[in-house]
Amino acid sequence: MVPLWWYILLAVVLFVIGAAGVLLRRNILVVLMSLELLLNSVNINFIAFGRQYDDFRGQIFAIFVIAITAAEVAVALGILVALVRNKSTLKVDDVTMMKG
Repeated sequence: MVPLWWYILLAVVLFVIGAAGVLLRRNILVVLMSLELLLNSVNINFIAFGRQYDDFRGQIFAIFVIAITAAEVAVALGILVALVRNKSTLKVDDVTMMKG
């Protein structure tokens, strides 16, 4: 049986990698993949603590997070396709089109 702290350590490593990707990278696709890493680290924590306390609510929350992530990816890819058609770039610094 794997101890709980291994799951927490894995989630922390994934969260740090995802946060560094969001803060340091300039490509929109890399930023979106880093956000996915952040959400997956949260899912690992939900499932690990749910398993530790014999509660299914952690798995239920993880399923909801996965569903919301799938919707976010669909919307983001649609926006990216429109952006590439108009600007021909995926760099965060070059995209000022969506400012209000």
